[in-house]
Amino acid sequence: MRVLVQRVSSAAVSVDGRQVGAIRPDGQGLLAFVGVTHGDGVEKAHRLAEKLWNLRILADEKCAADVNAPVLVISQFTLYADTAKGRRPSWNAAAPGAVAEPLVEAFAQALRGLGAHVESGVFGAHMRVELVNDGPVTVMLEL
Repeated sequence: MRVLVQRVSSAAVSVDGRQVGAIRPDGQGLLAFVGVTHGDGVEKAHRLAEKLWNLRILADEKCAADVNAPVLVISQFTLYADTAKGRRPSWNAAAPGAVAEPLVEAFAQALRGLGAHVESGVFGAHMRVELVNDGPVTVMLEL
């Protein structure tokens, strides 16, 4: 499981022209792109959620838990792209939807259990994601 996290001042995700999740431009938040690979499980999803919630990448070396920063979770199988050969990425390392979807949801639920305000995209949908990266700060989390 990989989580590409960006510190944002605002972010929004839309499906078919309808906004389904957002971090309003009134402070700090985290945009978490979540990719799942074969062999990942619920325990890893929970550990990564805890790591994200306590990661000190907000202003003044604070974490989301310190300031109750909102988190926008977006499923992102392309985090497991293999570009070693040719010009066409391979997606073989990405878990199939039937495996990945419940783990992305487990990640979001674990964040909620830690006290986070979490919004999310729609798994498997073509999404339009807009964001204002603050810093810029972008970090890859893996366990």
